[in-house]
Amino acid sequence: MIPRRAFLASLLAAGAAPTLGWADVGNPSYIAAAKLGDGSFALFGLAADGAQRFQVPLPARGHAGAGHPTRAIAVAFARRPGTFALVLDCASGEVLHRLHAPDNRHFNGHGIFVDGGAVLLTAEQVSEGSAGRIGVWDADKGFKRIGEFDSHGIGPHDLRLLPDGETLVIANGGIQTDPHTRAKLNTETMRPNLTYMDQQGNVLEQYELDEDLHQNSIRHLAMREDGLIAFAMQWEGEENAAPPLLGLHRRGWDAPVLAEAPLADELAMDAYAGSVAFTGSGEEVAITSPRGGRVHRFAPDGTFLGVVSRTDVCGLATHGNGFLASDGLGGLITIENGEARPANRADCAWDNHIVPLSV
Repeated sequence: MIPRRAFLASLLAAGAAPTLGWADVGNPSYIAAAKLGDGSFALFGLAADGAQRFQVPLPARGHAGAGHPTRAIAVAFARRPGTFALVLDCASGEVLHRLHAPDNRHFNGHGIFVDGGAVLLTAEQVSEGSAGRIGVWDADKGFKRIGEFDSHGIGPHDLRLLPDGETLVIANGGIQTDPHTRAKLNTETMRPNLTYMDQQGNVLEQYELDEDLHQNSIRHLAMREDGLIAFAMQWEGEENAAPPLLGLHRRGWDAPVLAEAPLADELAMDAYAGSVAFTGSGEEVAITSPRGGRVHRFAPDGTFLGVVSRTDVCGLATHGNGFLASDGLGGLITIENGEARPANRADCAWDNHIVPLSV
């Protein structure tokens, strides 16, 4: 058997640059950004048990990322409102491309690959006024920006591609922000929405929350295999409120189902949900609160199932019939049927999200 290094060298010598897949970097199941013990930042590839498969440096704090469906490359996004996104070779750690937000634009921390990985879509906003945009980048041609379209809302944060491979769902958070200070400028008048659209930017369906919840910013999305959407919310209204922080919706429904915990548990979330995920079976959905130090579990009909306590927990992703969760102290845990087990620990502070890879 030819050693892998010699095999790659022979290809390069022959003028054929190999396209490495995820198997070449240890078949990671997830990517996640973190702050290291020395104050620097990195993007990690993680196995299903939380073991590290790769680590590549980031120039500043990251947020979420997008893994290519077949090639061992990932796009790491700056924390909102950021102007950089890096396309990383997860085998070598090399920065393949540096994406820069156009003038008067900011990235909002999330993006997805569509069209089999040929196109990258990025959640963005106009720097002044925070009008939402979805950036379009040609991944097969050096991640050249080839267009953008309206998100039909203010401050789009997260987005997903529905199982039909055509329809997008956008979480328009509704918050107008100062691009320099992150100050929130319109909390009294904000109107978040959940928007379904085609990839040309045409609205197919759009939903707003009731007036008494207009300050509940729709932030993060998870999708079940059958297209059921879960969205996590962050309250921008008066303090000591206990609004629902999880919504469930499917195209064609008149309104979302708002899932609520008992009052004491809802208050303990401190009006903030950081991440959301379904289990692989789709029989549970959960949200996290780093402020509250807890994970809230629900059935898909919105029935509250229980709490898992964990200090500074935020990242959450599907893990078999349960979840993988991360915290700001470097811990990774698995949760199944409400029982938490240690998975791994690293000398880092995990950032807000764990992003599953399609490998």
